[in-house]
Amino acid sequence: MTEPRPTLAQLTDFLRTEFPQTRCTLEELDGDGSVVVAHPVGEAELRPGGTVSGPVMMTLADVALYVAILAQIGIVPLAVTTHLSINFLRKPRADRRVVARCRLLKLGRALAVGEVYIYSEGEDVPVAHATGTYSIPRDR
Repeated sequence: MTEPRPTLAQLTDFLRTEFPQTRCTLEELDGDGSVVVAHPVGEAELRPGGTVSGPVMMTLADVALYVAILAQIGIVPLAVTTHLSINFLRKPRADRRVVARCRLLKLGRALAVGEVYIYSEGEDVPVAHATGTYSIPRDR
């Protein structure tokens, strides 16, 4: 049985409750299955040279994919990443949040595939591009 599609508030509450360690926030949820997720940038997110660390951007991409999938199939906590690949394109700004825009490319019964573009907030040119695959539990 398919779960009803969750609202932005329900997904936000789920992230806050189940992943209290994440600093990612859900910013937008579109009816077409795309989402926007953001991560603040401060000293803890910077590596030497003043750029946002790769693990922060990987986390942002992973959370964006996860939320995009849950937005379509309902809150199914056991959906898990099976593949995540990222291309770092240019140096993100150290004084702005990083923002991920995710859209699903395929949503099947067992697997979901999506892509994520990451930007420095307010910029039009992406700083990274990621693709990922999630395994969706059969008992959902």
